[in-house]
Amino acid sequence: MSTSHDTRVADALLAWYDIHGRKNLPWQHPRTPWRVWVSEIMLQQTQVRTVIPYFERFIERFPDVTALAGAEEDEVLALWSGLGYYSRARNLYRAAILVCEEFQGHIPRDVKVLATLPGIGASTAAAIASQAFGHQTAILDANVRRVLARVFEVSDASQTVETRALQTLADACMPATRCADYTQAIMDLGASCCTARNPDCRHCPLQSMCGALQNNTRHLYPQKRLKKKLPTVASKFLLITHPDAQEVYLEKRSSDGVWKGLWCFPSLDPHVSVVSFINESFKWPAITLLPFQTLRHTFSHYHLEMDVILVKTPCDVLPEHLKGRWFNLEQALNVGLPKPIQQLLHTFFHPGACPHSMM
Repeated sequence: MSTSHDTRVADALLAWYDIHGRKNLPWQHPRTPWRVWVSEIMLQQTQVRTVIPYFERFIERFPDVTALAGAEEDEVLALWSGLGYYSRARNLYRAAILVCEEFQGHIPRDVKVLATLPGIGASTAAAIASQAFGHQTAILDANVRRVLARVFEVSDASQTVETRALQTLADACMPATRCADYTQAIMDLGASCCTARNPDCRHCPLQSMCGALQNNTRHLYPQKRLKKKLPTVASKFLLITHPDAQEVYLEKRSSDGVWKGLWCFPSLDPHVSVVSFINESFKWPAITLLPFQTLRHTFSHYHLEMDVILVKTPCDVLPEHLKGRWFNLEQALNVGLPKPIQQLLHTFFHPGACPHSMM
């Protein structure tokens, strides 16, 4: 594995970035440590175009780390609703509190200290340090892995060995100056030219030094890992409506399992009787059940088949032991909601919707 192209990689990328790179992303103007940090957390496993509106709303409400640290978690999760991977929001919130308590509200400049904060691993810490503080710290996200693996033809059956080799190359290619621009440039290249499928090698600034292009082995890099077939889990979700049909019942999920800390419809195993559950939990004598929707939502480790059942009741009194309450649409959108629940609420409350139809 040759590293003779290291200087050429940086020079070529920066020249390409000056013409083609993304220079008007909202976290670049102004480029503050806080804005860079928030953007990097949001960009974990999420595309730029999806992140931008969420970032803008989040920064408008929380313009600095102190503002986030002083907020309630429900409000933080509400602004994150729909973006997914909610542990990112909870970790960002925890880290903001930690920065205010341990560092007097000053975001650490040391990459090793950054990496110890909740939700910030080595690559995210490197991205923050390079883009916010101009440090010579190389990132290794999915885009960068793909670029370097193809240019230097790096592959190993052991993902640990492969990662170590790619990180060594990433460090070697990182220039001493224009660190923020270089970091953005290599991420942009992976997102635009050196894509996982159908890479645009003709317009790539690294084509003359790319081993995978020269040897026609682009499809081999990075090495594909066998993906396990995701199991499917079925569950009933109860959309319980207030007698006036202007409110629905939501309960906050526990701190364990999926969607922890978010507000959601009550959920049951498929074999559990809805009537029995309502009688035992709500003590309501009469209810009407109607099919509402069936949804399929995919998590990283399984598919969730959601059988959503509309529950109409003449009662509005909630027993004290319940951990939920009535919400109208406006109230519900101001707390943390999983994206499927958010969509279901819009369907239910939207004028002209046909909630009884199966979709």
